[in-house]
Amino acid sequence: MKPSAILAAVLVLIPTAAVSKDRVVECAITSLTGGDVEFKGKCKFMPEAGGSFTLMDAAGKDIFFDSIGMVSVTLTGKDTADVSGFVIDEVGGGHSSRWGEVKRSKKDGACWDGDDFRVCAW
Repeated sequence: MKPSAILAAVLVLIPTAAVSKDRVVECAITSLTGGDVEFKGKCKFMPEAGGSFTLMDAAGKDIFFDSIGMVSVTLTGKDTADVSGFVIDEVGGGHSSRWGEVKRSKKDGACWDGDDFRVCAW
């Protein structure tokens, strides 16, 4: 199965009731341990019910960065969420990879900090 077909199938499962339209925003995904920037630039921001959201490549490519097809931030509480990435493998398949729990940054409300990574969408 092609990566785009897998991503389309995953997106069908994302709740869409009472959410805004997708839009292109600036975003960054950074390693907090080494300060390495995994991705910085424009991305497609897809809001979901309850404040959760998914980030994908702004140009609609299957791969967002490295082998990641999309990153999802799913709210679990007022200022907490779980982050997962959809990993595209070399043979065109894919799987979900849980990155861990994050807390909303007190310095920048558009950022979510985990133990060793940060996801921001402005």
